[in-house]
Amino acid sequence: MQKKWWKINSETQLDTPYLAVYEDRLRCNIEYLISLVKGDTQKLRPHIKTHKIGEILELFKIYNIKKVKCATIAEAELAAIHQIPDVLLAYQPVGLKVDRWISLIQKYPEVHFSTIVDNLESAKTLNETALEHNLNLTIYLDLNTGMNRTGIAVSENWSALAKKIIQLKNINLAGIHIYDGHLRGSIEHRKEEAQEAFTKITDEIEKLQQNLDYELKIVAGGSNTFPFYALQENVECSPGTFVFWDANYQTNLPEQLFKPALVIVGTIISKPTKSTLCIDIGYKAVSSENPIDKRVVILNDEDLIPVSHSEEHLIIENKGQNDYKIGDTIYALPYHVCPTCALYDTVQVINKENRICDQWQVAARSRTINI
Repeated sequence: MQKKWWKINSETQLDTPYLAVYEDRLRCNIEYLISLVKGDTQKLRPHIKTHKIGEILELFKIYNIKKVKCATIAEAELAAIHQIPDVLLAYQPVGLKVDRWISLIQKYPEVHFSTIVDNLESAKTLNETALEHNLNLTIYLDLNTGMNRTGIAVSENWSALAKKIIQLKNINLAGIHIYDGHLRGSIEHRKEEAQEAFTKITDEIEKLQQNLDYELKIVAGGSNTFPFYALQENVECSPGTFVFWDANYQTNLPEQLFKPALVIVGTIISKPTKSTLCIDIGYKAVSSENPIDKRVVILNDEDLIPVSHSEEHLIIENKGQNDYKIGDTIYALPYHVCPTCALYDTVQVINKENRICDQWQVAARSRTINI
C-alpha cells in the first residue's frame, strides 16, 4: 500500500467523523474491474448497494458500464434518475414494494427494469399486477446455490418452476440470478465450488432453451466469485465492493488487486490511560456487526489496536512507541464498507493533491427518494 496515500492536507479538514473517497483510486478500481473482463463492459452489472451515490453512477457511464444491480427501490430509482439504461432489482418485490416497483417502471419508461422471484406465487402476483397496468415485466429466477437466504434450491426442480413462469402472459423470464456470497477460502476453492453449481445450472438451462426462441441470461456472483464468472460466457457479473474495497476483501480476496478508496476520518478526543486513545468512530460511524478486531484497521500506525467500542467512542490501545495527542487525526479503513457507507449522508471527495475537492450525497441510503 502506498505510504500515507490516505493522509488529507490539514487545511482542508472537516469536523469528524466523515467518509473520505479518493477519486483517483476509485477510477483505478473501475478500470481494473474492466480489465478483468477483458474490456467487455457488457459483462458487468455492478451492484450499487456499496456506494448508493449518483456521481459514481455517472462515472460508470463514462466507462461504458450501463447495467447495474441494486437491493432497494431507492437504489433503483437513483439509477433511473441518472439514466442508467438497465436496472435489476435483486430483491423480490413483496407487499407494498410491488406497487412501488410498478410506479417506478411507469415513471421511467426509458429504463429497462427487471427483478427476481423465487416462487410461483410471487411471479403470479407480478403477472396480475402487470396485467392491471398493461405492462410486461422482466424477471430472473433466483436460485439458491448454498447462501440459504433467498432463491429456490438448485437441488429442487427449479426448471419446472421456470417453465410455469414462462407461461405467464405478462412476464418475460429473462434468465437466472445467482448470488453465492457464502463461498469463502482460497481462490481455487471458491472457483471449484462455483464451477460445480454453475455446471449443473447451465446444463439445465440448455434443456430449458430447447423450447425458447431466445437465450436465457445469467446474472451471477459478487466479489468472492467474480474471478470465476468473469471468464464465463453469457454471464453478467455483479461485484459491488470493488468501488471502495475494504479491509475484509483486501485480506480474504488477495487475488483481486483493487485499491482501498474510502477511509473513515476521525479524531482523538481523549486519552483515558497512558496506553489508550479514544476516537470518535463509534458504532454510528462504522459497521459493527463483526468482532472488535474486524471493524476497522487504523492506517496511521499498525500498533494502534481497537479494544473497545460503543455508540460514539472507539478505544484504541497504543502498543507502539509513537506518541499521540488529543486532537490528532486518525484514518481508519472499514472492515465492511457497504453498511459503513450507508451510515453517512455524504462523502468528501479527495483529489490527487489529497485535498477535499467535492462532496457527494449518499442519496440512496434513504429507503425512499421519491417513490
